[in-house]
Formats: sequence, C-alpha cells, structure tokens
Amino acid sequence: MFKYRDNQLMVEDLPLAEIADRVGTPVYVYSRAAFTTPLDDLESAFKDIPHLVAFSVKCASNLSLLGLVAERGLGADIVSGGELYRALRAGIDPGRVVYSGVGKTAREMAEALTAGILIFNAESEEELHLLAETAASLKRRARISLRVNPAVDPGTHPYVATGLKESKFGLAPEAALKLYRWAAQNPNLEVVGADCHIGSQLLTASPFLAAAEKLRDLIFQLKKDGLELKYIDLGGGLGVTYQDEAPPSLAEYAAGLKGILSGLPGLTLILEPGRFVAANSAVLLVKTLYHKTNGDKRFVITDGAMNDLIRPSLYGSRHEIAPVRPSGRPEVVVDVVGPICESGDFLGQDRRLPALAAGDLLAVKSAGAYGFTMSSNYNSRPRAAEVLVSGGDFRVIRPRETYEDLVRGE
Repeated sequence: MFKYRDNQLMVEDLPLAEIADRVGTPVYVYSRAAFTTPLDDLESAFKDIPHLVAFSVKCASNLSLLGLVAERGLGADIVSGGELYRALRAGIDPGRVVYSGVGKTAREMAEALTAGILIFNAESEEELHLLAETAASLKRRARISLRVNPAVDPGTHPYVATGLKESKFGLAPEAALKLYRWAAQNPNLEVVGADCHIGSQLLTASPFLAAAEKLRDLIFQLKKDGLELKYIDLGGGLGVTYQDEAPPSLAEYAAGLKGILSGLPGLTLILEPGRFVAANSAVLLVKTLYHKTNGDKRFVITDGAMNDLIRPSLYGSRHEIAPVRPSGRPEVVVDVVGPICESGDFLGQDRRLPALAAGDLLAVKSAGAYGFTMSSNYNSRPRAAEVLVSGGDFRVIRPRETYEDLVRGE
C-alpha cells in the first residue's frame, strides 16, 4: 500500500507529502487496506474450523484501528485494564476479549469480570487465587485458561521470546496440571481453556507447531482427568517482512496448526495476532532538519526520534527508510538520528540514501506495530499525530500533542 508513483511515495492513492504538508511531522500514517487485509486473510485461512481472532491491543491501540477490528466482529487480546477500556470503547464485544499478562491487579480483574469478558489467561498460582477471591466477592465465576510455558525456543530476539524456561511468562506443564486440578474444584472458577504464546516475529513454522503439540498433549492429559476444555489459545507471533525476512506463509502456518488440532474436535482455536496485522500498515513520516559530518561519519538529523519509534534503539530492529520524493542526488551512507539527547537515539544506522537537504521527507517503514504504542514524552517532546488513509482520503485519528498536553495533570 506504500508505493512510488510519479516519483513520490504514495499511501494507497494519496501522496505522503500531502499529509506532511497538512498535518506536519513526525506523523504515523496508517493504510486502512494494509491493516484490514491481514485480518481478513486470517479469517479466510481458518474459516473451516471454529476459531476466534483476537487482535493484540498492545501492538496498535488507537480507537480507530480497534474499530476496524470491531466492525469485523473480531476479538481483542488485552494485557491491562486500560486496554480493556480501549477495546470496549472501540465497540469490541466483551465476550470476545481474552485477558493475558502476568500482573493483573484485583481492580483490573473486577473490571473484566463486570464487563463479562470471554476468558482470563492466568499465569501463576497466586494470580489464580486472587482471581477466585475477586470473582467470589462479585458473586461471579471467572472463565479461565492457564498459560503454559512449553520451553520452545522461538528463535527470535530475547526480549520478545516468551516461551523459554527463563521467561517470566506462563507455567511449566507439570505445574499447570496441578493448578488445573485445583481450579476445577473451585466454585468461583470455570476452567475452559489452555493457552500458550512463545514469542513474536517468528520466521519459521516449526516453533509454533512444537508448542501446539505440547499444548495438545496437556489437553489429552486433562481429558483423562475428566476435564473437558472449550478453547485452545495458541497466541500470535507470526513474523513479517521488515527488510528481507521470509516468514512462513499464512497457508503453511494454518495447515500446520489445523493438522495438529485435528485430534482435538470440539475445541475453538484462539489466535492473538498483532505484528502480523499492524507492522506493515504504517510508516512514520519524518522531516530532515540538518546534515552533519563527524570525521568519516555522516548524520542526517530528523524531527523524528527514539521517543517516537523506540524499536531500533531498544531491540536493534531495522526499519527500511525511504525518501518520500527521490531527488536523484548521489547516494551516501548515513545514520538517521533524532534530536533526543542520547547516543542511542537513532532510526537507522549506516543507511545508503540520496544526499538529503533540510526539509526533505523520509518514510520509516513497517512502523505500525509497537510504534506509537511504545512512544513517550522523553525530553518533553509531544507525541506524534496519527493519520488513517482510505483510498485518496485521510483523517487524523489522534492529533499531535501540544505543550499543554505535556503538563496536564501536573
């Protein structure tokens, strides 16, 4: 959805430069079509089995984006009370909300129970005890699954690998079995599912399938104990292409999972996609401020910074950076950096770009996932605007923050 036409980078049928002229920079620019197509593709890939696609709200939480999820009748995977609030405000059915995360508070549990969410993915014994107490105080039953840590190496960045033994997430299968048996006897809990999520940006199908097999084996054991489940939640994590990565196709992923689940009739599959949907739905549009040289090192300083997009600084992730209007000037190797007073403030290092002048626009690609949601006001910088494009039209879905916004409430 982001392609060059007539020597300028377009989003759908709209020149990115027009958005910069009218809204300013930095600005996150989302393509409606690029966001919704993966959602529709997932629905199609799993249409022949009972399933629920629950979009991962932490990935891209703007109400207008969540509204695109809601209008398709899809669900939400949340990890906080704030995300529950967002999902409900966007019109997502609470009966399609899955509550994950290791640190749910009693207040958050009560809010979710009152809303009537589908299921809590519990991650520890103490959490499950608190959930039972909270449900009892409200005279409700909490539908639960346990998140199982299958000890499968996803082969991804350690910060987003969540299924290893050393991870804070989930329970070992043996501990989960013991806790399932306790939960099944608790009058304030209804055991309905089993859950695992091994990480993000997986580039092969084999870790998914290995984890699914371990969860299937656990479900067989529970069945022997007389516990019949309704849901199997296999999380998300399917990788996307940022540069030249080659993740498994959706068809390969779906076929593998359905093959494993064929021995578990009657279960509804829950999927929690985030990056797969949002990553390539947006660019971060920034403007060149200055160019400087320190010895042999060249820098392009832009008005976008690590507070706008922290992934390169935090994970060492690579986002392709492209000129919005190619100039035809000779290419040079530069670091694209921002105004933040940190040496780690960069959007890209050692990039070959046409020589840039003040005012030139750059598009930092694949910025839709964990871009705006991880942004901050570090250095007292107002957060960027967000824009949603459909065809040749756009609307601002979050205005740029003002200085007054920075101090509101202080």
